[in-house]
Amino acid sequence: MAKMKAAMAAVLVMEKEGVTQAFGVPGAAINPFYAQMKERQTIGHVLARHVEAASHMAEGYTRAKAGNIGVCIGTSGPAGTDMITGLYSASADSIPILCITGQAPRARLHKEDFQAVDIAAIAKPVTKWATTVLEPALVPRAFQQAFHLMRSGRPGPVLIDLPFDVQMAEIEFDIDTYEPLPVYKPAATRKQVEKALAMLLASDKPLIVAGGGVINADASDLLVQFAELVNVPVIPTLMGWGAIPDDHPLQAGMVGLQTSQRYGNANFLASDFVLGIGNRWANRHTGSTEVYCKGRKFVHVDIEPTQLGRIFTPELGIVSDAKAALELFVQVAGEWKRSGKLRDYAAWAAECQGRKKDIQYLRKTNYDNVPMKPQRVYQCMNNAFGKDVCYVSVIGLSQIAGGQFLHVYKPRHWINAGQAGPLGWTLPAALGVRVADPQRKIVALSGDYDFQFLVEELAVGAQFKLPYIHIVVNNSYLGLIRQSQRGFSMDYCVQLSFDNINSPEVQGYGIDIVKVTEGLGCKAIRVHRQEEIAPAIKQAEAWMAEHQVPVVIEMVLERVTNISMGTEIDNVVEFEEMAAGKGDVPSSIAAAMLD
Repeated sequence: MAKMKAAMAAVLVMEKEGVTQAFGVPGAAINPFYAQMKERQTIGHVLARHVEAASHMAEGYTRAKAGNIGVCIGTSGPAGTDMITGLYSASADSIPILCITGQAPRARLHKEDFQAVDIAAIAKPVTKWATTVLEPALVPRAFQQAFHLMRSGRPGPVLIDLPFDVQMAEIEFDIDTYEPLPVYKPAATRKQVEKALAMLLASDKPLIVAGGGVINADASDLLVQFAELVNVPVIPTLMGWGAIPDDHPLQAGMVGLQTSQRYGNANFLASDFVLGIGNRWANRHTGSTEVYCKGRKFVHVDIEPTQLGRIFTPELGIVSDAKAALELFVQVAGEWKRSGKLRDYAAWAAECQGRKKDIQYLRKTNYDNVPMKPQRVYQCMNNAFGKDVCYVSVIGLSQIAGGQFLHVYKPRHWINAGQAGPLGWTLPAALGVRVADPQRKIVALSGDYDFQFLVEELAVGAQFKLPYIHIVVNNSYLGLIRQSQRGFSMDYCVQLSFDNINSPEVQGYGIDIVKVTEGLGCKAIRVHRQEEIAPAIKQAEAWMAEHQVPVVIEMVLERVTNISMGTEIDNVVEFEEMAAGKGDVPSSIAAAMLD
């Protein structure tokens, strides 16, 4: 046993649990904790410009690599309330992050002390556990419990609130005997998997729906292996995008009201059985359950028991970690294949793949308009960035169109806050991804409003040498809300344009994104025409290599473009033209059409 400050015990536990990186903003009430971090010099720290941004950096850090747990740190009062949005976003998408806040001394709690708020009570609905530690000797055990909870069952965030005097108190603690608590993950049984596989084989046109749980469990290879064994097409959800490469012959497109392809919806509507793994039947994926469920049976595999039957009742529910379930699915399917029990779904798989190549199911991208249409921008991004790119995005027409037109080929290469969708998330999340993986090709995608929400975090990228490319598709509108307001016959309070007295060159668009970016220590390029996009990307890559800072490419779009979406998966409105030729077809598909 050794005598030490409780804050030091917390830092030592974090080290033992594998933490090497934190994001945050110091303050008076959390300075004792920072003092121990400084003494140890084992946990790197990125100084955010806004505490909400620190929580999103922690999210990006966790989402980027299997096993990561992002840590965000702030002082008492508003620091904790600022991080609530990050906790909500992490909770909604099953992302483990640890939020540590300072607090007023115990004797001043409930006395309206400066910046004293019951942050544990505020955070409780959006965390797996939120606690204010009132006994110094409990600090190391609180941190041990935090990591156990974050990793066990459905992953999620935890908040630990530390009063100033608790951090400062001396305790006895032996870190040399410390071990992390065993992680609990429920696992499917062989009987359950055999039943599910038998139900699949009783169908004529089965599909696998792969959700974010497959990504979180690091089970993408198993998913592809299972799909190939049974030769059944796969529909990734938005959170599961990349679990199977977009150009894999069994990738059948995405389904939904917004971030989907026409061929994905058509393939789903033609199916008669769905095996969902690690997904939550989100409403923007399903639309109404009456349309989504009609004519098909469901098996649902999820790590969280309360997810089974939450949206609709499946014919079979299996509580299991996605990796544990897929290991059994691969094992049983392999045995059944060798014994001749599997059916031949080659014709069905070919039918689904055929829709991916059918012009009537493809949206037009090959526009030459100036100002540019977003569809052409995404076409150029596909051509320029290749298969190794990791996209980071959050919400809005920019993200919805990205889901329709971009391509993802690897797990954890579509980093997205799926359920919460907080504006401003993209920029700090991209920085968190960069910290987690210094070599990855990162491209953030924002509309102009998402970009402006936490634009000051560009300075963090400049200060800490965190280069990445940030594509800003600028129509100077709250585009998604403007499109939604069509239902109310209005265009109200959604225009961001104004006459900028300092930048005549951006008249009609308001903010001078180039000047703002440069003022924050980064580089920027403005693009007006599609033929300028590829050279701009090459220039951005050169600047990143030379200066090691984020580079913003502003794509100046036409002010109003309606992006395909609808109220049901069989009623998606196509506002723009459909594809007219090979120039509109994704490059991976066009190559297959040349013969």
